Amino acid sequence: MYAERASRLTGAVVWTHTPSRPGKGTVLPDGCMDLLWSEGRLLVAGPDTRPYAPEGPGRAWAGIRFFPGTAPTFLGVPAYELRDLRVELADLWPATRVRRLSERIEAAPDAATALEEIALAAAARTEAPDPLLRRLVERLDEGRPVAATAAELGLAARTLHRRSLNAFGYGPKTLARILRLQRALALARSGLPYVETAIRAGYADQSHLAREVRELTGRPLGELLGGG
Repeated sequence: MYAERASRLTGAVVWTHTPSRPGKGTVLPDGCMDLLWSEGRLLVAGPDTRPYAPEGPGRAWAGIRFFPGTAPTFLGVPAYELRDLRVELADLWPATRVRRLSERIEAAPDAATALEEIALAAAARTEAPDPLLRRLVERLDEGRPVAATAAELGLAARTLHRRSLNAFGYGPKTLARILRLQRALALARSGLPYVETAIRAGYADQSHLAREVRELTGRPLGELLGGG
């Protein structure tokens, strides 16, 4: 079972997942990075460009999902170094610090809330994420073209690409594709017909939608919606 709530950290989401049936849930690209807790381990999920299937038997997880582009500021590592990876937090922060944080989570009545406190403390120690990057995400999530968005934000294409690599782990065109995928999945899950989903999400047609879904998730849209 999956549950989530808005975090006290702006734009973030606190979530928990407990397996309710055999099998492994696949994580799809969403433009975000997460701080994770499971079975005594603190991990960081980097930005995905492909589906991620957890290894081993199903287990309980707690996490905080950061707004796209903000996690590198809080964690102190550029996003491209973590692209398509799950790494131990102790690989990024001093091991003694991570050990103390793990002990705090172990002792907490709610692991997800404890993770949120860690994220809030990290955010308080660092500068606020660049608001320009938030505007970039918002514009691209509205379906605006990358070139027009760069011009609107006053950024040269090369500058935008470099800053996107640091913040998101990939270039702005990949970010736009992933945000469009998430829009399409939300529309399709609401029951909207695929042809209308494609147009409203920003695809040329239903065939374009089908190709993009398969390329980014490895599965056809119907299979994703059916949970198969």
